[in-house]
Amino acid sequence: KGKAIFTKMSMKLTAFLLLLQLNSYFGYGSCGKVLVWPMEFSHWINIKTILDALVQKGHEVTVLRPSTSITFYVEKESAIKFEDYPVSLSASGWEYVFTEGLMKMIYELPKESIWTYFSTMQKLVWEETDLLKIICEDVVRNKELMSKLRKSRFDVILADAIFPGGDLIAELLNIPLVYTHCFFPGNTYEKYSGGLSYPPSYVPVVFSELSDQMTFMERVKNMIYVLYFDFWFQMFNEKKWNQFYSEVLGRPTTLTETMGKADVWLVRTYWDLEFPHPTLPNFDFIGGLHCKPAKPLPKELEDFVQSSGEHGIVIFSLGSMVMNLTEDIANAIASGLAQIPQKVVWRYDGKKPATLGPNTLLYKWIPQNDLLGHPKTKAFVTHGGTNGIYEAIHHGIPMVGIPLFGDQADNIVHLKAKGAAVRLNFITMSSTDLVNAVNTVINDPSYKENAMRLSRIHHDQPVKPLDRAVFWIEFVMRHKGAKHLRVAAHDLSWFQYHSLDVIGFLLASVATVIFIVTKCCLFCCHKFAKTGKKKKRE
Repeated sequence: KGKAIFTKMSMKLTAFLLLLQLNSYFGYGSCGKVLVWPMEFSHWINIKTILDALVQKGHEVTVLRPSTSITFYVEKESAIKFEDYPVSLSASGWEYVFTEGLMKMIYELPKESIWTYFSTMQKLVWEETDLLKIICEDVVRNKELMSKLRKSRFDVILADAIFPGGDLIAELLNIPLVYTHCFFPGNTYEKYSGGLSYPPSYVPVVFSELSDQMTFMERVKNMIYVLYFDFWFQMFNEKKWNQFYSEVLGRPTTLTETMGKADVWLVRTYWDLEFPHPTLPNFDFIGGLHCKPAKPLPKELEDFVQSSGEHGIVIFSLGSMVMNLTEDIANAIASGLAQIPQKVVWRYDGKKPATLGPNTLLYKWIPQNDLLGHPKTKAFVTHGGTNGIYEAIHHGIPMVGIPLFGDQADNIVHLKAKGAAVRLNFITMSSTDLVNAVNTVINDPSYKENAMRLSRIHHDQPVKPLDRAVFWIEFVMRHKGAKHLRVAAHDLSWFQYHSLDVIGFLLASVATVIFIVTKCCLFCCHKFAKTGKKKKRE
């Protein structure tokens, strides 16, 4: 009997040890180490969602955080680690330049002519990216930090493509690179660094504010934008960045070439919002990965929402980057909101507008996703940021778009083309314009129907966006990269890519054949003429 008990205990112990071993292999042994090169504000909110999912799967995540950090935060219980490093730039200085540039883009640039608009915008963007270059330099020239990163033996680096440097660190550490990406002006980095093809006949360029259904003159405009962004406008001062990259790597290179070595690009949109266009195997579209079911509202907010009765509520938010407005614009907005029958929850951190109506509550922060998912929500007034738009699409809420800067205008154009939004001009809109726009998207049933259609498309995916993002990062870690998915265009020069050398050769060949045939014909004619004259004389 004692022997039988011992045998059973031995079997249980063996099974327990085997279970531990399997758990170790599948739960932790197959996990990797992820280094993160992030960007501030909404970009961080989006990438943090991916990091939380990676941590839950047992991966070790380390975020490079500069001393100038404004918005990089995690919950106290989060397992995300931060590698803090000093930079030769004060947080207040970085925030001041960023905020000043933002205010100029929102309030001043829209009043300028198109040429002045883009020239000034490039100047402002270069001022900000020069600061990004300082941060990048402080990392790669920090020998102690780089030595520590090498010893850590990371499996992959996840970087935001709008902030150069992640590609350079990946090159120095000799590890694969995965980009999380929103947009670039003119799509030039997607084209030349990613290898994507954008036929201008039906793919509108960023900032063109066109749809994929273009008239002849709109195609002319789109082509002009393509040429402008390809040959003039630069998101970064490439001469400076190319020189910096070449110095650090000890060989001639360019920013575009180094970015082009990325293994996978995770684009933060999806085909519910995007217009169809050609893509590549190492590009995946993960828009709305942060969306989730709505949670119950705090009691005070729930009581206010319920008090709206059959009219319901309207959510108003211009995002986390613009909390204060000029007094005139704030009063125009407040006056317009006061005239609609719905209750309004307005995210606003400025001085209380004098025209604020009793139907409107001001909050410095709102549970936006939970409000958008509430059954009494009728419309969402938004600046057009990708995160907010996808939360509205997720819950099927029609929108009034008031774009401020960047890709926001194009996002609203996409929604307008799909019949789910009305657009207003931030600088010129009146309170009447706002009232009419809100009433239109609420009272015209087509807007709600189209918003619900986009919502169904968004939900009808074989794999959830967040799961796809995690899959690709793990895929790159498992296979030590994904170079087999990169298009061969990366190995071609621009004239080879456009087959200009082949076209030139064929034209030269045709010209040579025509020349030879012409010469032969002339020679024969000349010979025949000579022979004819000789016979006549005879």
